[in-house]
Amino acid sequence: MLLAVCRRYACGVTENWGFSGPDPELYDRIAALQRDEVLSLIAAAEACANTCQAVKLAAVAALGDADSVAKEVALELHYGARQAEGQVSLARDLVRRLPGTYEAMRRGVLDPYRASKVADQTSVLTDEQAREVDALVAGKITTRDATSVRRLVNRTVARVDPDGHAQRCEERKRGRKVQLCHEDDGMATLYAYLPAEIAATIYTRVDRVARRLRGNGEERTLDELRADVFSDLCLSVARPVEPPRAEVFVYLDFLTWTGLRNEPAELAGHGPIPAQLAREIVANATIRRVITDPMTGIPIEVGRHRYRPPAATKELVQVRDRECRVPGCHRPVQACDLDHVEPWAQGGGTHSTNLCGLCRRDHRLKDEPGWQHRMTGTGTLEITTPAGRTYRSEPEPLITAAWAPIPGRTPDRPASESTQWTSYQFSTLTAWCGPGRPPQCARRPRSYPVTSARGGRR
Repeated sequence: MLLAVCRRYACGVTENWGFSGPDPELYDRIAALQRDEVLSLIAAAEACANTCQAVKLAAVAALGDADSVAKEVALELHYGARQAEGQVSLARDLVRRLPGTYEAMRRGVLDPYRASKVADQTSVLTDEQAREVDALVAGKITTRDATSVRRLVNRTVARVDPDGHAQRCEERKRGRKVQLCHEDDGMATLYAYLPAEIAATIYTRVDRVARRLRGNGEERTLDELRADVFSDLCLSVARPVEPPRAEVFVYLDFLTWTGLRNEPAELAGHGPIPAQLAREIVANATIRRVITDPMTGIPIEVGRHRYRPPAATKELVQVRDRECRVPGCHRPVQACDLDHVEPWAQGGGTHSTNLCGLCRRDHRLKDEPGWQHRMTGTGTLEITTPAGRTYRSEPEPLITAAWAPIPGRTPDRPASESTQWTSYQFSTLTAWCGPGRPPQCARRPRSYPVTSARGGRR
């Protein structure tokens, strides 16, 4: 099919994937195509390149395990030493540890850069664990950008190897530090390596104060304001405004929050964190917990620790979206506009099924001629481009559903049984223990099925 597309548009590709020779008129022929045809040609060329890269990596892996392989590749392809070593490492990982990811490359639907994200994030795992992660993500990574691939694989690694993930977090925490690096022209860089939840809280507080200072003739940019606010906070300089309480969201499923399971949680803007750490930090008033349904990963409760909570609709949309909803844009939703998908002036309502987070750039692009947005009842955003192509952005579950099976492992509890008591547990345990703390110590009525700390019924 790829060959047919290239030959259809007279790109000089022969039957055996060779080229017929110089073609000075190639660009003119491509420029004369319809916009949709140009996009089809771009996709076909990208798929061809990905398949060729897969063949090259298979050949590199076939050279064996000798230390000299990287040097041979460097000499043959005119690579530097580091580039050649990276190619050899990626080739071996894909062929031996990540067969699903490699197959996606071979089919042309995954490029080497995104494939390298899978290899990088699974490098801490055993071969068996890496194959387990590969089986879980191979069908999902082909439609994601590189950042989303890295995040997905990182979450899956934490799920497949929770003990190792917790151990690695503890080891990294012992390396926390602050460094000063002097720069040119009277400037310096202050670098802090901190636990993710602390760093996120600090940044959120600085950002909120800086945004409050904008306007009223303020000439400093937002970056300059953040730098000045950070300096004032560190030096205890008097501030013109009272800093708002910083908010950082932690997403964890209901059963993990209660201590009945240990599924990895997720720190907004960072990624997975161990379950025990999540339970510890959500007790902090600056951390907002988001409890999700263990079956679907959909939010079912948002912790409230503020005197004046924001509107429920705005909060729900922000928790659901987390980032700008346009595929490939990862701007945090707190820095985005909440856009009416169907414009207010045209009768669009102000509710969660007609609101989504869009960064300012994508918000403006939406109003350009030929662009159309439509929101479905499930929160899926459909974006139609001037070429008539439609791309879908689905709100990803905030964390992996707790009962989603891992290939080769026996589930703790059948899904049909889980649905019978999840909603009851949530309402009753929250009522007994209050909304602010995990109810590990609550007494449970014996007339309802409950779960022990190991996941079995008792």
